[in-house]
Amino acid sequence: MRELHFKDNFWNTEIISTVGYDSIIQHLNDGKRTCKEIEDFMKARAAIEEKYAKELLGLSKKVCGHSEMNTLKRSLDVFKLQTENVSLSHLHLAQTMREEAKKLEDFREKQKETRKKVEQHMDALHKQKAAQYKKTADAKKTYEQKCRDKEEAEQNMNRNATTSSSKQQEKLYAKTQQAKQTAEEADRIYSHNVSLLGKLREEWLNEHVKACEFFEKQEVERISTLRNVVWTHLNHLSQQCVTSDELYEEVRKSLEQCNIQEDIEHFINLRRTGDKPPGTLTTTRSPVTSSHFKSITTNLVHMTLSIENHIHDST
Repeated sequence: MRELHFKDNFWNTEIISTVGYDSIIQHLNDGKRTCKEIEDFMKARAAIEEKYAKELLGLSKKVCGHSEMNTLKRSLDVFKLQTENVSLSHLHLAQTMREEAKKLEDFREKQKETRKKVEQHMDALHKQKAAQYKKTADAKKTYEQKCRDKEEAEQNMNRNATTSSSKQQEKLYAKTQQAKQTAEEADRIYSHNVSLLGKLREEWLNEHVKACEFFEKQEVERISTLRNVVWTHLNHLSQQCVTSDELYEEVRKSLEQCNIQEDIEHFINLRRTGDKPPGTLTTTRSPVTSSHFKSITTNLVHMTLSIENHIHDST
């Protein structure tokens, strides 16, 4: 199947029409806008990655399992460490995305600058062509009017050839000759303008083809670049998933080394308080003698009297 190209499909039968050229320029402007949108998208995604990374880094610094010991403590330490490493990998991803966005920005600006030169040249050529077309159209009108004036003068001279005096005929003849010369001059000017317009047309045709080829080349580069940028962006995201999983795998390996019985025994050996519980409680009674009972009673009486005397003295 024959490939289609810009240079073969953006013409118009009207010599001053720029509809084909304008259509290409509109498409290129739309493409430039797409580049800017992808660029902004990547910058926004980088900001999201950076925010996530910083929050994840802060989370990795929080206390987690501080009171744990032995194999579980080691696993939790690896868990925090790898969480920190994941956050750092996301920070690196954010920086990579910004670099890719900068490359796209540079590409967009470079295309804009090189395209500007071609556009300025074509715009100037379009103005020249339009101006020359107007001059040619005006020259044509003048030429047609002078031809009508010449024909009218000739007809007037022929009509009065037999009825006017020789002096009048001379005047009519002179007027006819003047009209003829004026028509010939108008014809010369008209022909000259047609020739100039023809040369401008040829120049414009050649430059239009060159511009179309240049614009098509730019469009090929733009589509290829955007395709590669998005592809690379997705590769970075996929690699981030791989990197995160590799870091998480280190945590899983550590968890596999976590021995529940070993941790139980470690705690026992470290904090044990003894292996013998309290003995059985028994009731122990001691005998009370009469002399002992009497002594207790005497002491109570003396204490009571002392308290009463103290109260009496106070009042």
